[in-house]
Amino acid sequence: MRNTTRIGAGLAAAALLAAGCSGATETDSETLEPGKLLTSRPAMDAAVLPSAASTRLITYMSQDAQGRPIVVSGTVAIPKSPAPEQGWPVLSWAHGTTGYADTCAPSADTADGPDHDYLGPVSRDLDSWVAKGYAVVQTDYEGLGTPGGHPYINGTSEANTVTDIVRAARDLDSSIGNRWVVAGHSQGGQATLFTAQDAGKRAPELELKGAVSIAPGGVGLSGTVDYMRNDKPGAAAAEAFLPVILLGAQAADPAIDPDELLTPEAAPLLTAGRTGCLAQIRAVPPVPPARLFAPNADFAGLTAYLDKQDPARVTPEVPTLVAQGTADTAVAKPGTDSLVEALCDKGVPTDYRVYEGQDHRGTVPASLQDAQDFADRVMAGESAPSTCSS
Repeated sequence: MRNTTRIGAGLAAAALLAAGCSGATETDSETLEPGKLLTSRPAMDAAVLPSAASTRLITYMSQDAQGRPIVVSGTVAIPKSPAPEQGWPVLSWAHGTTGYADTCAPSADTADGPDHDYLGPVSRDLDSWVAKGYAVVQTDYEGLGTPGGHPYINGTSEANTVTDIVRAARDLDSSIGNRWVVAGHSQGGQATLFTAQDAGKRAPELELKGAVSIAPGGVGLSGTVDYMRNDKPGAAAAEAFLPVILLGAQAADPAIDPDELLTPEAAPLLTAGRTGCLAQIRAVPPVPPARLFAPNADFAGLTAYLDKQDPARVTPEVPTLVAQGTADTAVAKPGTDSLVEALCDKGVPTDYRVYEGQDHRGTVPASLQDAQDFADRVMAGESAPSTCSS
């Protein structure tokens, strides 16, 4: 393992980005190459996976949805078991919604952190992967913990960062192999499907074997405004996600202005979203649906943007397992049913697993054994099961 912190490389990359990369030399271009490892140091607090030989906090290069270079943070957990001849297989984990602000980055999690009630249990499940001999890498995504806004649920940006951290991990430790699976929950379930579509073209030197999408978000997200304005079932609980959606859309497309879309009464939601995580947004007094959106606002740009992020639009190029809980109210089963139907119609080998009585978060541990069995099969080159009708 390379134990240097590479502070110089990180500072050089940041300086080049700040300067707009003008006058970059060949060496500078190598520094900005997607997947380039910039810095590495021991991870701290809750970001450490107990069963790992080491967990490193890294920064690395990637690209935003427009192909511009960005610096991204994340963690790499190395197994204690000896590396097999082909190197340790990799699980690249795409996390669920934590928020928009830098403090919401999973690599910054602590036992009393704002998102630990979600991230803590997920880390226990990820720890079982590293105990099985998988190198576990976790991106924070673009703009969480690093400069710039977080383009929440932007499929291309997510796929870039989820893929490029695998490259960076192999730069960190040469015993990490090139065979990998991608898995994620909620926002990360959507990110997983975009990654399963794009990774083969983006990183042909890697061998993506399969994808595990747990309670995938983003299906029908373009209908968010109508859904909330008409106070549909679950709309009140979804209000905490609205600032993250709007601020994330603005980060991807500055023409979308959240302040013009919401009423002054709803402005505290945006303030909480800019500085806090979901817990801080939920602490804001709720705004009745009729007083949430500005009456004369133009939502066409937002709607078009969100429609492009719908995972039903993608075609994964690898076998895919989709997991869904029947008691999930954040990502309702009918939406996932329609997503799976679309995947099957496109000829994607899809194994759809439904977990009776499990809610949104509960589906992660409930699907763990199935996910690991699926990963082991595709890693071994065996055909993955499919529940699609022939």
